[in-house]
Amino acid sequence: MHYRVGTRGSKLALAQTNLVIDRLKEEYPKDSFEVVIIQTKGDRNQNISLDQMGTKGIFVEEIEAQLLQNEIQLAVHSMKDMPEDAAEGLTFSKAWSREDARDVLILKEAGSLMELKRNAVIGTGSKRRAYQLLHLRPDLEIVGIRGNIDTRIRKLQESAQLDGIVLAAAGLKRLGLEARITEYLEPEQVIPAPAQGVLALEVKADNRELLDKLNRLSDAKTELAVRAERGFLKQIGGDCHLPVGAFLSDNSDGTYTLRALFGDETGAQLARVQVSGVDTEVEHMVNKAVHIVRQKLLWEK
Repeated sequence: MHYRVGTRGSKLALAQTNLVIDRLKEEYPKDSFEVVIIQTKGDRNQNISLDQMGTKGIFVEEIEAQLLQNEIQLAVHSMKDMPEDAAEGLTFSKAWSREDARDVLILKEAGSLMELKRNAVIGTGSKRRAYQLLHLRPDLEIVGIRGNIDTRIRKLQESAQLDGIVLAAAGLKRLGLEARITEYLEPEQVIPAPAQGVLALEVKADNRELLDKLNRLSDAKTELAVRAERGFLKQIGGDCHLPVGAFLSDNSDGTYTLRALFGDETGAQLARVQVSGVDTEVEHMVNKAVHIVRQKLLWEK
């Protein structure tokens, strides 16, 4: 069977798509795969901040349209960029193994967040990252920055004002740029975006043959984490205008801990919560986290 695989055209998107294709070729050597680059609204509008562009689907809508028209048979996305549900007629496979979910700092001179000079300038396009960094270092100046990974690193190098930027560890590692990382921000410090580090593999819902092939390569712990983290995102009603974080970690005693974050547009209200339980209690953990966050935000009004 020949499959056309749709993706954005950035270096990271292509690297992720090739990782998926290489794994599929290894498992299904009789199949062939072709990469199809599709430009999205988010790629065309680089001068507008993400939270002003109105929808979380800005990096996926054109790709999903080609899936529905059968111009492509598989789409590879970053799961953290995906709306809460796949478009009608489409579905996601079960999740494959997750790359490092943490956020990281790339700094010009300082060796860590706490070593940054007072009033240092940090670039990020994410309110989730910005408000959590300001919680740790209220003196920082956070400025907006957009572009792919190479563009953001170049802007850091060329700007006299920027002292550092925040990126996802997963993207840097998939591009072989791990050596650029100055400091990893642990989930206890900065809670990642829901499903950060997870690839979203999307197909037509009636393409059972391909869906079964993808599902056979899934990872149970990653699938559990995606259910928990995106479950929190869906229930809390988060969108690109609001800071939302969720991360499920497995503990040494066989239990899991869900760390979650939700706040308003300005960051004036920002609630963090941590709940634990066993794998069969994930839905209960999500419900509990949502309840506690909502209560905290009511108390703070």
